[in-house]
Amino acid sequence: MPTERSPGVAVVTGAAGGVGRAVASALAAAGWRVALVGRRAGALAEVAAACGDGAAAFAVDVTEPATVARLREDVLAWAGAPGVLVNAAGAFGPLEAIGDAAPEEWIATLRVNVEGTFLTCGAFVPDMVAAGFGRVLNVTSAASLHPPGALGSAYATSKAAVNQLTRHLAASLVGTGVTANVLHPGDVKTEMWADIRARAAALGPAGEPFTAWTDWVLATGGDPPEAAARLVLDVVQGDAARNGAFLWLDDPLQPPIPAWETAVEERPWENGDARS
Repeated sequence: MPTERSPGVAVVTGAAGGVGRAVASALAAAGWRVALVGRRAGALAEVAAACGDGAAAFAVDVTEPATVARLREDVLAWAGAPGVLVNAAGAFGPLEAIGDAAPEEWIATLRVNVEGTFLTCGAFVPDMVAAGFGRVLNVTSAASLHPPGALGSAYATSKAAVNQLTRHLAASLVGTGVTANVLHPGDVKTEMWADIRARAAALGPAGEPFTAWTDWVLATGGDPPEAAARLVLDVVQGDAARNGAFLWLDDPLQPPIPAWETAVEERPWENGDARS
């Protein structure tokens, strides 16, 4: 199976946002034809114009199965099957305790972060397997690894689910030439950061853990989104060694913390253990 190839077609969801836009711009600059995916048609058009002739905007909702199926057909018709998929679309959701959170907003967060990732992977990965090459990078968060707190359960739960979804996908791709990893883009000063800052301030003392984090990002300037773009390019440009991994930036503001190790499991039903 090939481990690298010349730039081809890449799909980036959440391409109008800070991290997604930086990733899309870096891929376009490296010669990839980039399908920019998101809900905001006007913002996507601006990114497409900045990326040049090798980019096209696709304003779609990645939480709708039929819409994602059409997206695949539209991308194939535009430029052919992609060799890269970056899922950067994301929502933070309610900053409240589970008993206080609006169910619709909580569930909508999982739909964007988990269902959208599931649907786009299901749409584009089979074409990568058929071609013998592909790189899937799903954006996660250190929030999926931190000890649980009273607030922000929708976001942290969704990112933990993205981690496990990606690990399952990676296990199914062994030997195909396609890899799937999650990446933490760092502590980035984005629209999501601004939303969290506003929500935390509205909570007063109860929001202090998140206020402290947003203040820290403001004071430090945060990790640049271009650092996440460099990590994507590093993986895309021939790195087949990492599959099912949690990837960190080089020299991030938040030091990397343990994610997971290769599991060693005991299966008594396979080794003849017949305890009664």
